[in-house]
Amino acid sequence: MDTFTIAGKTFTSRLIVGTGKYSSPSVMVKAHDASGAEMITVAVRRVNISDRSKESLLDYIDTSKYFILPNTAGCYTADEAVRTARLGREAGLSNWVKLEVIGDEKTLFPDNEALIEATRILVREDFVVLPYTNDDPVACRKLEDAGAAAVMPLGAPIGSGLGIQNPNNIRIIREFSRVPVIVDAGVGTASDAALAMELGADAVLMNTAIAGAQNPVAMAEAMNLAVRAGRLAYLSGRIPRKMYANASSPVEGLVGR
Repeated sequence: MDTFTIAGKTFTSRLIVGTGKYSSPSVMVKAHDASGAEMITVAVRRVNISDRSKESLLDYIDTSKYFILPNTAGCYTADEAVRTARLGREAGLSNWVKLEVIGDEKTLFPDNEALIEATRILVREDFVVLPYTNDDPVACRKLEDAGAAAVMPLGAPIGSGLGIQNPNNIRIIREFSRVPVIVDAGVGTASDAALAMELGADAVLMNTAIAGAQNPVAMAEAMNLAVRAGRLAYLSGRIPRKMYANASSPVEGLVGR
């Protein structure tokens, strides 16, 4: 079985999904099931942790079936992200965190300097840190050196659906990374997810591409299949690209030649 491991925890599904933007909790539940995902990311800000007697997003997630990955979405400084991660752990969510420190309101690109700072702090506090970062090989290396358990370079801006904008950067990140590489953000359709896996990514994380689709449940199934197909293609080894044709049928030994 083809699996991947983060911080000693092994997963069989290489698709990670989110919880935002769904039209209803019931649609979200069905989409999660169709995705085949084992890990679901949840924004700490969207979980009612002050009064657990009231309705919460977690009421719709079977925690015996899915591993919960809290995230620090909406944080714009290292201090804010660290406080949010601590709050999630204190509330009993997890000591794992998808670390987000946004540097620009319009593009939602990460602030890599603050991200590296927050990673160092949280790693010292025994968090398993999965930082969302730009598709920058240097930033990914620095995050790994800071103790990140995986690196999560974006494919394109969050929610843009533009697909993988810099395939070569993802290849380079994968080549030199000693921790899992998870492409996060920018996936729009199944072919984007397949491409991410064909480039060597260990997994793909997405939310809007599924939740924002006209049929989220069907799109979740498509993404499930795409991630599996892309991974299998990567392991199989594609043929080299060539400038000219190369006959697929042998010409030697044909009658009349």
